[in-house]
Amino acid sequence: MLTLFHPTGGEVRLKGVTGCPNAVLHSWLKEQLTAILEALPPPAAPADVASLRAAWERWRSGLTVKPTLAERLPPLRMLLVLDNLAGHKTPDFVLWLFAHGVMPLYTPLGGSWLNMAESIQRILKRRALGGQHPETTDQIIAWFEAVAEHWNKGPTPFEWGGKRKRRRDRQRQRRHRVGGSAAFTRRPLPRRTGRDYGDTQPK
Repeated sequence: MLTLFHPTGGEVRLKGVTGCPNAVLHSWLKEQLTAILEALPPPAAPADVASLRAAWERWRSGLTVKPTLAERLPPLRMLLVLDNLAGHKTPDFVLWLFAHGVMPLYTPLGGSWLNMAESIQRILKRRALGGQHPETTDQIIAWFEAVAEHWNKGPTPFEWGGKRKRRRDRQRQRRHRVGGSAAFTRRPLPRRTGRDYGDTQPK
């Protein structure tokens, strides 16, 4: 699945393919990103060149591997989170992103869970293939694309630290560790003193 996901709105762009060489991936990404950018409001002109570059540099700070920015940059218009794959870092593709105001941000190795596109792919996979027995590749592709189209009729926004995280935090607050182990109780255990256990210490 070639997938682009917009967490704030919940919309997904998906295309099923039988292979994903750079020529296929980059062509599709450029096509979709161009359509998205054309639908955005025109970028505001920065006050000066330094301010324009600072907007890009802000997203490089803290990165272990910093993408080398082009010398001349347009206004920053979009952040694109990508997996840390070699095909996502080819010079031609990265320079195309820079020229169109798109800042690529790469998840760390072994950190694909930080890319929400992975989450939406798992959801669509369950909906498309759960209980089904496809016989051809074309069937699988058609089901995936149909499920994505249906999802977009009522998309669900994704949010880091949303209601589910707050619910887990409340559950943890209602638990009480037992003896420093991994076990918990739902109510605090009363503290015992030596007198509670019948100790008789001389006064």
